[in-house]
Amino acid sequence: MISSEHIKRAAAEAGFDLCGITAAKPLLRNREAFVRWIEKGYHSSLSYLERNLDKRFDAAQLVEGARSVAVCAVGYKSSLGEGYEPSWPAKVASYAACEDYHTVIKSMLRVMADRLRELYPDLRGRMFTDSAPLCEKQLAVEAGLGWIGRQSLLVTPELGSFVLLGELVLCDEVDCYDTPFEGSRCGTCRACVDACPGGAILDGCMIDTSRCISCHTVERQPDNRIDLHGWIFGCDMCQSCCPYNRRAPQHRNRRFDPLFDPRSMTARRWRMLDEESFAELFSRTPLMRSGRSRIVANIDDGE
Repeated sequence: MISSEHIKRAAAEAGFDLCGITAAKPLLRNREAFVRWIEKGYHSSLSYLERNLDKRFDAAQLVEGARSVAVCAVGYKSSLGEGYEPSWPAKVASYAACEDYHTVIKSMLRVMADRLRELYPDLRGRMFTDSAPLCEKQLAVEAGLGWIGRQSLLVTPELGSFVLLGELVLCDEVDCYDTPFEGSRCGTCRACVDACPGGAILDGCMIDTSRCISCHTVERQPDNRIDLHGWIFGCDMCQSCCPYNRRAPQHRNRRFDPLFDPRSMTARRWRMLDEESFAELFSRTPLMRSGRSRIVANIDDGE
């Protein structure tokens, strides 16, 4: 059996701001809601979400012998998260101005696992960060970190929704599991619903991805065209307006310092970049997933 105190200390030493622990168990209610969302077609172009439903909602199906899940969160809020001038023609989501979080969080989870293996040499498990069919936001709720906001993101009392998640799925029991976070603290606030330019936020904490700017600029593009409102990669509109994010502290982990400032990149400067210059500037960021051609194509022709 593993000590929860040891897990949380290892998480903090690895650079995470929050860590909660939950037993690995099926999330049946979430599975049912997710299937209804798929059946309504709200996943639009994200056909991969139709696969691996059993694994997505049961960590033991994803990792054989899983008994516990340590859910870790790190804040990434910077001044970029406070928003842009409405007329700015080349907006980039604040997380995308940093080093790719898949790389950073994976390395943090490795440090955390290595710390634990010093105490538990037979430790078994796997690490994930948005890289496998795992219902990580609900696992974060089960681990007591926060609640699912109207915009479908995890909202934490301490850091708002400007957090990135990583998980250690462990094949051992833990001496103490955290109490799941009960209810929602959104109250009657609908700031994120009102702020979404595409009207993508639906009742029941659901997103219609065919109307979501982030989906149109980052994921496989839906068939329909929408106004991107100046966003060329991702969108922070439903986060910048959130009261919890407005009072959240700036990020503490220096690995999430922005590598560039999109507010210094005019539409003309984006278009002037050739492939080599683009790679030189953005090779460590999530922008490389889209590539120069797609990002430039997202700039309004009138700019």
